[in-house]
Amino acid sequence: MSNKQTGNAGEQEVVDLIACPNCGKKLMLLPTNYPLCDVQCTACAFRAQIKTNNSKPKSEVFGAGWQIMSKVLKAGFLTPSLIVNFKWKEQNKPKQRILFFPFIPKSNLKHYKLSPEARRANYEMFRYTKLLELPHFVLFDK
Repeated sequence: MSNKQTGNAGEQEVVDLIACPNCGKKLMLLPTNYPLCDVQCTACAFRAQIKTNNSKPKSEVFGAGWQIMSKVLKAGFLTPSLIVNFKWKEQNKPKQRILFFPFIPKSNLKHYKLSPEARRANYEMFRYTKLLELPHFVLFDK
């Protein structure tokens, strides 16, 4: 399964499993390729980026394109809230934990550039780093 397919399935899964962390109402997907955020609340102004990782919870996860994030940060806006959908197997049993990071400091974004040989040669991206050191909430644990 490609990263895009995993991402789309993970976003839908979050919408199906959890309510808005702010008001408790239903979340909905934003249109494909919407900048920076993947979901929003159907009742309040909450929006968040969703990332899905097929691993135990870890502190570093891939972000996205750096250019839009860089412009948002330079304009003085905060990094969007992040919801990470971790999925893994333990003793052959499926496990899942969805974590919510309401605030991610700029210092937790690591900018990098893909190699000239990559499919998206020289594309600038970022990773979220030291996530588990940040305040966060468990939204789902199975």
